[in-house]
Amino acid sequence: MAAAAAGLSWRRVSSFTGPVPRSRHGHRAVAIRELLIIFGGGNEGIADELHVYNTVTNQWFLPAVRGDIPPGCAAHGFVCDGTRILVFGGMVEYGRYSNDLYELQASRWLWKKVKPQAPSNGSPPCPRLGHSFSLYGNKCYLFGGLANESEDSNNNVPRYLNDFYELELQHGSGVVGWSIPVTKGILPSPRESHTAIVYCRKDVGSPKMYIFGGMCGCRLNDLWELDIETMTWSRPETKGTVPLPRSLHTANVIGNKMYVFGGWVPQSAGGEISAPDGEWKCTGSFSYLNLDTTEWIGLISDCQEDKSNLLPGPRAGHCAVAVGTRLYIWSGRDGYRKAWNNQVCCKDLWYLDTERPLAPSQVQLIRATTNSFQLKWDEVPTVEGYLLQLHADSPVPPVAGIPGTGVPETPVLSSQGGCSLHQSPQSLPSVPYPEMKVDHPSQTNNLIPNNVQVALSSSSKVEGKEKVAAPENKVTQETMKNHADATGLKESNAPSLLPVCTSSAQTSANVGELHDLDKQSVNPDASVSSTVSSTQTMVTQQAVKTESSSTNGAVVKDETSLTTFNSKSEAAETAYVMPSTRASTGQTNDSHCSRAPQRPPAPVKTRDRRWYDVGIFKNNSAVVSQFYLLPEETLNNSKMEGADVLDYRLLKKQDLFPGTVYRFRVAAINGCGVGPFSKISEFKTCIPGFPGAPSTVKITKSVDCIHLSWEPPSSPSGNILEYSAYLAIRSTQLQENPSQLVFMRIYCGLKTSCIVTAAQLSNAHVDYTSRPAIVFRISAKNERGYGPATQVRWLQGKVTVTHS
Repeated sequence: MAAAAAGLSWRRVSSFTGPVPRSRHGHRAVAIRELLIIFGGGNEGIADELHVYNTVTNQWFLPAVRGDIPPGCAAHGFVCDGTRILVFGGMVEYGRYSNDLYELQASRWLWKKVKPQAPSNGSPPCPRLGHSFSLYGNKCYLFGGLANESEDSNNNVPRYLNDFYELELQHGSGVVGWSIPVTKGILPSPRESHTAIVYCRKDVGSPKMYIFGGMCGCRLNDLWELDIETMTWSRPETKGTVPLPRSLHTANVIGNKMYVFGGWVPQSAGGEISAPDGEWKCTGSFSYLNLDTTEWIGLISDCQEDKSNLLPGPRAGHCAVAVGTRLYIWSGRDGYRKAWNNQVCCKDLWYLDTERPLAPSQVQLIRATTNSFQLKWDEVPTVEGYLLQLHADSPVPPVAGIPGTGVPETPVLSSQGGCSLHQSPQSLPSVPYPEMKVDHPSQTNNLIPNNVQVALSSSSKVEGKEKVAAPENKVTQETMKNHADATGLKESNAPSLLPVCTSSAQTSANVGELHDLDKQSVNPDASVSSTVSSTQTMVTQQAVKTESSSTNGAVVKDETSLTTFNSKSEAAETAYVMPSTRASTGQTNDSHCSRAPQRPPAPVKTRDRRWYDVGIFKNNSAVVSQFYLLPEETLNNSKMEGADVLDYRLLKKQDLFPGTVYRFRVAAINGCGVGPFSKISEFKTCIPGFPGAPSTVKITKSVDCIHLSWEPPSSPSGNILEYSAYLAIRSTQLQENPSQLVFMRIYCGLKTSCIVTAAQLSNAHVDYTSRPAIVFRISAKNERGYGPATQVRWLQGKVTVTHS
């Protein structure tokens, strides 16, 4: 099969929830982040609902739209500009054609009918259907379509169009007006049900619009190019086999390729183009045009009628949407059956990964214990899982059948509970509480540490619903860069806080809303709320918010150190063939993964730089207490063949050791295989006996102060002798090194609460590494010393902290 030869792996989505829209054709779809938004189309009547599909949670839902809700339409123009969608024209009920323009603000699900100014040099676009409507910059480009010459909508006298308009948009909302640009070259011939895309090469050249195919009494397969800067039309020369003439197909740009799928094509490949029924058929053919080389590449031919349900069936009038590098296809009609006197429409949803996934962010630490890590990394869109690997700073001890010698080397102790960065003795600072650096985590998708709560007065706002294990909600990306501990504290006995790996609080949009999509993703379905932890949050109108996190453990090197480390080690380190994702590991549950992705052959690594698989994880977090040991024969092979896919069920496991440094890297997996690995992160397991981090931090705001309270650590490891609370303050050290915060102790005692006065707040540093926030840290001390800290970022909507 050409599909197999091309490395294609189509996946049919078989399990989804929510109100599934009825099948149809002539509908349109766009993507906002991970959401597919579908509007219009027809099948026994024109549909007027707006349907949304969440590609992360596999959920359909019907948002509660309001405002100037447009009538149902089909074969309309549909483009997305940020979080707003524009709808132009199409066929509405009773066969009438439209030239109305509507705008949907998806952040509020608010429709508005807009009335652009008419062009200064002509008439506005006439009512039409089957036109193309493409967005580039702040302009939409309208080309062609089908108009009705008859005033009577029941008496259709078709007129094919090749007129060309620009629609200038206002920023954020609204439009300026239509214009008719003056173009050079020969205008494409009139047509409808064609496709148009805009592409701009990264290296050279101006943006180009490409028009392909369509219908003009006969179906077409010509390709036209418009240079948008010079407004010049041309017919580019192409290489390869041009797809058959077609209409009602789709075209989508991913990378430098225009993927063309389906449509109506001639019944026989060499047949003359003619109109009678039976001469045309729906197709499932699939090709792409390399837009840099203008070469056509066929992926699925018209004669490949797939009987095994491994490929999408033939269809026309479907919708196709690109989400990242993944292409989704939904519904469309698969033919015309006269006996039934209606179109027969497909009901299936398919997707195809077109490229290997990008490398995830560095692995971040949420919590460490003596023998485990709770880790996270930024979610990579449209992937099916993640491969997590580690290697130990100490040699892996010998296990039967496993080469290796030695025991974990004695860790360097510090005053921080044995959870500091593993250092050589000569590198330890002379001060008793060394400076700590942490890597910059950004977001956590389904694990939040220590059940963090924040309680505010009615005039304040807490952002975030804590999520325990619900991947339905992605979170606001909150990047904390290289937060360092304070070495500039004035108290000589001030305990140094263990590094805190900041993880953002989860953020859910209100049900049925997209809440500021420019900053976050959403979970608009009410049914998802049941998966959210019972820790709910108050949402009021004042923009004062907090985020919290804590770690019970280790440090990662700062970015500079990591970069240096990577440049030395990564050159000699490559990955082994990944064990089958079908193995029952207890950590992978991927219903879409039909084949084991494979990594390329790799030379064996030196023994002290050996990477071991932790496992394959469905979501972007993991609790790591063990890793898989490779059999000796695998380690001794200089090359790994693709057939030598290891099965986790056959491998032995090794537990993590206390006080040991482990390095981690992660790679994403999709239908094309395993992508590149992330940069390396380094964490150390704790040494027993030190207290955990305080939990359930609450901030209550009053007129002239705030009240900070917390719960004792869940694992005190003895009697708690005192707590210390710190506030990040403005300092000349911050000016010299903005990435490292300086803290002042504002409380030390046995109570689990304290008052932060207005005078103390007046000296607070407002951290702008992401959204403005005031930063607190709280830690507990027992007989062994201070344990790790809980960090709280008190988000400031409008910064009101006075600077004296």
